[in-house]
This record gives sequence, structure tokens and C-alpha cells, in this order.
Amino acid sequence: MPRHHSDIDPRLIAALRKGAVLPAHPLALDSARQLDVTRQRALTRYYLDAGATGVAVGVHTTQFAIRTIGLYEPVLRIAAETAADWQAHPALLVAGVTGRTGQAVKEADIARELGYHAALLNVAAFKGASEAEVLDHCRRVAAEIPIIGFALLPAVGGFHLSYGFWREFAAIENAIAIKMAPFDRYRTLDIVRAVVDAGAADRVTLYTGNDDHIVLDLLQPFAVRSADGRSERRARIRGGLLGHWSVWTKSAVDLLARIHALPDDAPVPVDLLAQDSIVTDCNGAIYDAAHNLAGCIPGCLEVLRRQGLMTGITCLDPNERLSPGQAEEIDRVYAQYPEMNDDAFVGANLDRWLSERGAAVPLVA
Repeated sequence: MPRHHSDIDPRLIAALRKGAVLPAHPLALDSARQLDVTRQRALTRYYLDAGATGVAVGVHTTQFAIRTIGLYEPVLRIAAETAADWQAHPALLVAGVTGRTGQAVKEADIARELGYHAALLNVAAFKGASEAEVLDHCRRVAAEIPIIGFALLPAVGGFHLSYGFWREFAAIENAIAIKMAPFDRYRTLDIVRAVVDAGAADRVTLYTGNDDHIVLDLLQPFAVRSADGRSERRARIRGGLLGHWSVWTKSAVDLLARIHALPDDAPVPVDLLAQDSIVTDCNGAIYDAAHNLAGCIPGCLEVLRRQGLMTGITCLDPNERLSPGQAEEIDRVYAQYPEMNDDAFVGANLDRWLSERGAAVPLVA
């Protein structure tokens, strides 16, 4: 049965609107490239104990190739069952949905049946199509499950969509959020304006995916004026749905909490403003900015491996590995910004997350 956003637990909708940490969930493989269920489950437990509102599964960080080897449904199921078993309150579950309309609707149906609340729509398969065709696709998926739009930068397979597209997207009644990841200030502003101008700002919550601008995205008020310039609305990006937040997640939760604690009209402390460059520098190393993000997934896996959450950095594609010098860059940011990692938190709870009886063992904050 199709799911409407009004069917979602009001606590989860309120958390989404306030602004959440939603890590893009990695894929845990063993050295033989087989799914490591224990580690996959441990990652979900880590994110929830770190304070994330939920997880996004089946997205780029989970590796799109899970679809071609029959792992899409199993990986989504593991995360949903783990979240339900691990904590008393519900977690917000977002499923990555890709492909042309037939595939996307099938994936949306799988996600909905597994208890997922929303679909993050990757429309890269529509490159070269008209925006009207892409909008028809979005409306068709939205008839099955609430949708989150995804502005994906071309460097990783996406393409830019216009202000007009996003204004029409925001008018889709079952659209609940947009993840903005164009890595482009002009394109980001287009989306903010489109949502406000569509009169949808109270329903469609803005999330950052701009890994090069995370903190300032979350701190910055966006001024959107009427066509005659006589009135103005302020819009905010409330949270993040980020592969970058799949590592050092406890630190990300603490950072977002600090940002949310600032009243909208309060002066921003200089040290908080400076966090933007620090987070961006860390992301540059982990996400492999020096090589056009080629090592972004192995980079996240490498951090998780160093923490003990992963046993290696194996990807489904044997050619997907750390870029030359990337490990040294991760060493550098670890040394320069030790306050950014959450290694102590992970170390104190790792055995608990890896065990079958972990829920019975007290969390170490």
C-alpha cells in the first residue's frame, strides 16, 4: 500500500524538520567480497548510538553495485531490522532509489515493505532526458513512498537541474526534503529559492550534501525576496544526509547540536565559523578531493577500518581503492584535527556493537 508522509511517525517528521544527522550507510564486505553481516549490523548500531536520527541505505556510499548482485533487499533489511531491535524509539530510514522509473518504483516498493519512510531519488539514469520526464518519474515514485530530492554533482554521475525543475519538484505533495549536493553555490541558491517560491518551505526540508561547505550550509540564513523585492523570507538548511557523516559520526552529531542551539539571530562564534574549513579539509582527505572524489568510498572505509568497525576497505569493484597519497592525507587530518574524530567513543563501544547481545551492555558516552 502506498505510503504518504502523513503516515510517518510524527516524532520522525519533527526530527526531519528540525534537522537531522543522516549518515549514508557504507557496505561491509569481507576480504572475499562477501557481505559481512556482523560488521554491517555494527555500523547501524554505531550510527544510532552516536545520536544519528536515522540512516540512508542503498545510496552511493552503500555502493550502487549491490543492485546487480542481489544485495539491495538484504542490505536494506539488515539496517531496518537492526534499527528496530537496537533502540526503543524509531529511526528514520531512507532508502536510495535509482534507475529508470520501472526499477525505481520496484526499489521504492521493496523499501516501503521493509519499513523505510522515504526514498532518496537518484535520477542520474535520466541524464539527457527532459526535465518534464524527470518530474514525471519523481511523481510516479512519490505515489509509492515519500521522496527526498537529490541534486547530485556531475563529477559523480549527476547532472544539474534548473530552478524551474526544483520549483515543480517542491510542489509534489509527497516530497519531504531535498538533499543539495551540487557543490555549487549558484545551484544551491537556486534550490533554496525554488522551495521558498513554491510555498513549500514548511513541508520540504533542506539538507546539505555539499561536502565542501557543510558547516556554513548549516549556519547560513538564505534571504529569498519576492519578485518585487518588497518582502523577504529567510530559509535554512537544517541537517545533512552525507557520506562524510558515515565517519566520526558522534562528532557530527555534536556539531549539529551546537549549530541548532544558536538562535537564528544570534552572532556566530568565530571558532564555529572556522569549523567550516576544518571539516572541509578533513573531507578533502577522506573523500579524496585531490583525485576528483575517486577514492571517496574507500576513504570512508579506511577511517572505519582504523577504528575497528571494518576489517578492510574492500569494495565490490576491485578497482575502487584508495588513491595514491590518500592514506597519508588521512594521516594528516587525523594529526592536525584530533578533536574531529570519535575514536574514543567507538573504542569504548565497539565490542558491544559487534556482539550478539550488545543491547544488554550499557552504552559508554
